[in-house]
This record gives sequence, structure tokens and C-alpha cells, in this order.
Amino acid sequence: MRIKTVEAWWVKIPIEASRQHRSDFGRLTSFDAAIVRIETNDGIVGWGEGKNAAGSAGTYGTLVHMLNHEVGPTLIGRDPADISAIWEMLYNGVRHEMAAISGHAMPELARRGLSVAAISAVDMALWDILGKSLGVPVWKLLGGRKADRLPAYASGGWESVERIGEQLQSYIAADGFKSVKMRVGAMDRAPHVSASRVRAARKAIGPDIDLMVDAHGTYTVAEAKRFIQMVADCDLAWFEEPVIADDKPGMAEVRAAGNVPIAAGESEATRFAFRDLAVLRAADIFQPDPAFCGGITEAMRISSLASAFNLRFAPHLWAGAPCFFSGLHLCAASPASFVIEYSLGANPMIHDLVEDTVSVKDGMIEIPDRPGLGFTINQRVLEAHAQR
Repeated sequence: MRIKTVEAWWVKIPIEASRQHRSDFGRLTSFDAAIVRIETNDGIVGWGEGKNAAGSAGTYGTLVHMLNHEVGPTLIGRDPADISAIWEMLYNGVRHEMAAISGHAMPELARRGLSVAAISAVDMALWDILGKSLGVPVWKLLGGRKADRLPAYASGGWESVERIGEQLQSYIAADGFKSVKMRVGAMDRAPHVSASRVRAARKAIGPDIDLMVDAHGTYTVAEAKRFIQMVADCDLAWFEEPVIADDKPGMAEVRAAGNVPIAAGESEATRFAFRDLAVLRAADIFQPDPAFCGGITEAMRISSLASAFNLRFAPHLWAGAPCFFSGLHLCAASPASFVIEYSLGANPMIHDLVEDTVSVKDGMIEIPDRPGLGFTINQRVLEAHAQR
């Protein structure tokens, strides 16, 4: 089995006006991603996804060009089952042979950002191919699954102080979620506005539903500390991305200032960045995005780091279908996982791009049993919204 073709597209699917929402990213009118298709010489097709932004906030022309014209040609003729070797080859670049012999990484200067996003897309597709070639789901290749269903949390919560309670209650009523997440931070202009929305949310949903907040890294350290004090009586399950990911010492300072668990990592790439989060005691919950952190291979390594430091693992899955399904397999196999992000924003990249139904029942989501990542691409939707 050898890799025959690698094709990538910028897939941009419009969001209908009635389902658009506004956050610190502005009004989101489409969902975008780089989707890659890898085919072997015996006709097995694997699908992957690379991201350089939070789902619907990015442009993907450069990443798609990289996949089609720089990364893709290096893969032709390779055995797609050599997943770790291919990962290290792409990460270390021209020094990959020396790195392999020496037993440690020697990456090129461009070892983050678009480079790792491209690796992420390829890596997912290779795991998809391997599972399909062996007739088993990816979670079985990762060591097996700990359950056939796992808890999911409703990820949304953009409404005003007057309507946030109603919005979160609608999530709970519709799908039985036991935990919900709302957005705070720069979208509210000031910490006290966010705090008032959080207090309204807690009052509406009661004490038995877990409530998480996500600032998208838009607070300063001082603002994040003020916010924590303002919501000290709201029993938050976690405070996500309180400050910019580049300020890990600042994040550690925020964590030390209160008793709310800190969740972080959707803006981080590779195990090395998560090692720093762990050593600095900056986070309690690791949230790598499989489409940005380095794919399934690297996300599983990050999960092992979380377990080794007695931390927890809840990947960022505001994404398209290849990334979301990858997250399901990772959470099924990881000893450190405990909950799965389920987008309550309009997400045609999950629900329209595949022929499968993705849903939550009684707050739980099923882990796929089919070979590979377990989904079928809707070719009609792909062709209608793909551009190179």
C-alpha cells in the first residue's frame, strides 16, 4: 500500500443568516477549513483537516497551497502506515534522517503555525487510511475505547445578560446536556459585564449543571484575575483561555489567583508547548485541537502528558468533521479524557459535509464503530463549496 495522490481544498460553507452569531471574532457568516484527501494505490481514501484559525474565522488559501504543492508531493510513494515516521519527516524537514538516527527532534525554523496545521491534516488522513485498511476504527489502533458513549458539553453561549439563561436552558432541554459553556471576554467590553452574564446563567440553569466560560484569550492578566473574583460564587467548572496563549506565565498567575480550573491549548501546537503548560502549572485541562496541534498522533502524545501530570484532556472540537471525529476517537482511547465539546453554533462543516448524523442524546455522544474515522464525506457538498 502506497500513497498515490494528495489533494486539498479550502472548503467554505455559508451559514444561513438566521443562525449566525456574533462574538469577539465578529459576525460569523461561513465555516471554513482546509480539507485534505489522500488516496492509496489500492483505492483507500483517508480524509483530514487542517486549521489556522478557530473554524469560521480563517482564510485557508496559503495552507491549501502548502498541502497541494509542498507537503503533498513529499508523500507520494510512501507507505501510509508509517504514520509516526511521516510526522517526524514533515516536522524535521531537511534534517529528518539525522533526527531519526539521533533520536531527538531537529525541526526547521517553521515548526509551528501553518507547518503543523498541514501535518495535522495529513496525520488524520493517514490514521483514517490505516483504520480502513485493517477494517477497524481508529480508537482500536490507539489502544481501545473506555466506553461506547461519552459525556458531551454544549459549546455556545453568546447571548446578552437578559437572554443568556434562556439560551443555555434551550441546550439542556433539547439534548439533555449536563454541562454547558458560554463565551466571555472582549466581546463584553469589560469584565463586570461578563460577570453579570455568568451570574445570570448560573441562576437560570441551577446548581446541578456544570458551567464553563471561555474568554478566547482576550483578557489581560489583571482583567482575568478581576473576573475570577467577580464570579467566585458561581462554581465554574473551568475558565478557558483566560489570556493570550503566548503568555504562559501570565496564565499560571491567573490560575494561582483563584480556585477555578484553567483550560487551555486550542492555540498551542505540539507536545512541547503542552509540556511548558504543565511545567509552569498554567492549566488544569489540556485542549489541543487535532487540526492544529499536530493531528491524532500529537494529540495522543499530549493526552499522555496530561495523564502523567495528573491533568485532564478535553480537545478543542469547534471544527469540521475530520477533526471532530478524530476527537471522538482520541477521547475514547485517552485515560485523561472526560468530556467532548459539541458545538451549538451553526456548523455545516460537521453536519452537512458528511452523510452521517452527528447528534447528542441525554448529554452523551456515541463513539463511531466503523473502520477509520467512521464518516462518509458528502461529495455533493464538498464539490459545491471547495476551492483550491
